[in-house]
Amino acid sequence: MIVRPVRSSDLPALIELARSTGAGLTTLPANEERLAHRVGWAEKTFRGEAGRGDADYLFVLEDDDEKVVGISAVAGAVGLREPWYNYRVGLTVSASQELNIYREIPTLFLANDLTGNSELCSLFLHADYRNGLNGRLLSKARMLFIAEFPELFGTKTIAEMRGISDEQGHSPFWESLGRHFFKMEFSQADYLTGVGNRAFIAELMPKFPLYSCFLSEAAREVIGRVHVSTEPALAMLKAEGFSYQGYVDIFDAGPAIECETSKIRAVRDSQALVLAVGTPGDDATPFLIHNRKREDCRVTAAPARFAAGTLVVDPQTAKRLRLSAGDQVRAVPLSPARESI
Repeated sequence: MIVRPVRSSDLPALIELARSTGAGLTTLPANEERLAHRVGWAEKTFRGEAGRGDADYLFVLEDDDEKVVGISAVAGAVGLREPWYNYRVGLTVSASQELNIYREIPTLFLANDLTGNSELCSLFLHADYRNGLNGRLLSKARMLFIAEFPELFGTKTIAEMRGISDEQGHSPFWESLGRHFFKMEFSQADYLTGVGNRAFIAELMPKFPLYSCFLSEAAREVIGRVHVSTEPALAMLKAEGFSYQGYVDIFDAGPAIECETSKIRAVRDSQALVLAVGTPGDDATPFLIHNRKREDCRVTAAPARFAAGTLVVDPQTAKRLRLSAGDQVRAVPLSPARESI
């Protein structure tokens, strides 16, 4: 398996992937025109023709037969061209000594606080390939790219996680809050943000703080929680240093997690090494390995070992990276010690 920048020829495969995602992945809508535009813009981004506020580093995962089976992306900076909204979960305290009443009420504040941060987004892997190292490779390849080109990204990186919804795509949070202001189905609002129509959020969403006690019990219970299918991705990012700091999505209340970019484990611990081709050995550790290129970026996950300042990989791994012995790579153990392999 290899992660590489998207190409225009990948569009049919991306359309097929988008149609299989269901609700919740707003940055990968099943809209051919929008996806074609995004792929074209991603190609410009990798060529260095986009500013940070417009940069969209879109990657695909392909197997050795060059079949595209997954997608992931990094946005250079969110909110610099169109508003970026979240709810900040706060607390309002009301008290009366005379009546002996003291109340702490969780409150939702509409905020643009995450503007300017880089974002990990658009992660989706075909169900038939959710095994082995594939999911970690697809997600963490982006981090190694950030490590190689830190000047392209913000000092903080965020990831918006999919919130709770049922098999029909109904969100308790949306039903209790968003529907009253937008008068549309959750899936439609979800789609509109995915195709870039965010202006209606500012036009229709209330600007004043919202007291969570006015929401249904089901809506309150899902604030800051992730969809069951997103739990593995959340655990993976937490192991890399990401944490929840009280920001949630305004539609489904899924958490936005964040980390200082330089403190992401895969960024912080990665090293530039010389590639050696040989036999890693039976006790070799899975490594994430990047060929240190930008437009021709290739990242894979494979067993490797350190030896005299080099990283030893087998011939197949070198072939996937399109590198030879003596070439430079950037590498990091695929998983931190506390995350199971």
